[in-house]
Amino acid sequence: MNYFSSDFKLGILGGGQLGKMLLFDTRKFDIQTYILDPSDEAPCKIACDTFIKGDLMDFQTVYNFGKLVDVLTFEIELVNLEALIKLEEEGLKVYPSPKTLQLIQNKGVQKDFYTQHQIPTANYKRFKDIKSLILAILESQITLPFVWKCTEFGYDGNGVKVIRDIADLDNLANVECIAEEMIPFKNELAVIVCRSPSGEIKTYPVVEMEFHPEANQVEYVICPARIDTKVADKARAIALHVSEKFNHVGLLAVEMFQTEEDEIIVNEVAPRPHNSGHYSIEASFTSQFENHLRAILDLPLGNTDSKVAGIMVNLVGAEGHSGNVVYENIEKIMSWNGVTPHIYGKKQTRPFRKMGHVTIVNADIVEARRIAEDVKNTIRVVSIKE
Repeated sequence: MNYFSSDFKLGILGGGQLGKMLLFDTRKFDIQTYILDPSDEAPCKIACDTFIKGDLMDFQTVYNFGKLVDVLTFEIELVNLEALIKLEEEGLKVYPSPKTLQLIQNKGVQKDFYTQHQIPTANYKRFKDIKSLILAILESQITLPFVWKCTEFGYDGNGVKVIRDIADLDNLANVECIAEEMIPFKNELAVIVCRSPSGEIKTYPVVEMEFHPEANQVEYVICPARIDTKVADKARAIALHVSEKFNHVGLLAVEMFQTEEDEIIVNEVAPRPHNSGHYSIEASFTSQFENHLRAILDLPLGNTDSKVAGIMVNLVGAEGHSGNVVYENIEKIMSWNGVTPHIYGKKQTRPFRKMGHVTIVNADIVEARRIAEDVKNTIRVVSIKE
């Protein structure tokens, strides 16, 4: 099929920042794109060929959208699975396949999948609601502390909480959840695996993630991870094993813990471009977004090696600020060598909302990390003062 400067139509479910960054590469290759998103202010709206407003969880809306395109992908997992299954059954190429998404969309199902396929992961138990979980604690079936996760609709640190006391369960959503053993770890790592329908497969280098202690969001992504080569090789091998078992097409971001004993255990996965791969736009020979596009179109995969050390800083809304957004001091950081801001196009900020990111590239990883700290301390995402 001729994808370039032709009548070929690529459909993307979700119009957020991941889709917007993917559209940079579709525009580079002159690939026609259709976007479905519920918001009139979706970041993708300015860069696609056709924008359709609609509910991603509505069967008929997603099904009708799929009938308009030749290949369908997504930038968010919270989409109507039944519609994707029907479209695939009718012959539409849907990547990643709904069969893969079915195993990932619900975190309880995802954890069960790891256990069934001998993929190392933290011990856990599933519960239908908070009441069942509280009963298990009172009956000493669950030991405090543990990590609570809702099985669906969690994102960017929402739907995850460390439970140190039973009172910490107050005000949590009364939904299906898992209680996961807390793992003492040295580092949180991630590996992005790229796989095409014909079976070509590549991994990006292991990255290290530093998290905000309160928001449970990634603050920094560091590539390459500052870990021993043997540990990095083990992480990439496990990521490949996970990819093989999920049989995915496109990108699979595999988040992991490096334990105190240097074992690698899988935390969770995302079948799409991922926050842990944003550094690749500036630092890699081929960005994660271009390689996702190459993979789902079954084109040769690009080189995943890094040209230079890269660090990504997430830009999130400052605490105490909600409303029309202003990026304070952005001009200052743009004067620094190797610093590139990416603004996602969300007009409204709120505390800890992801509004953009900044990539820092440098031949020296230590210097890159120092500059990243300066970036974090300089730029502020605030609201316009009335």
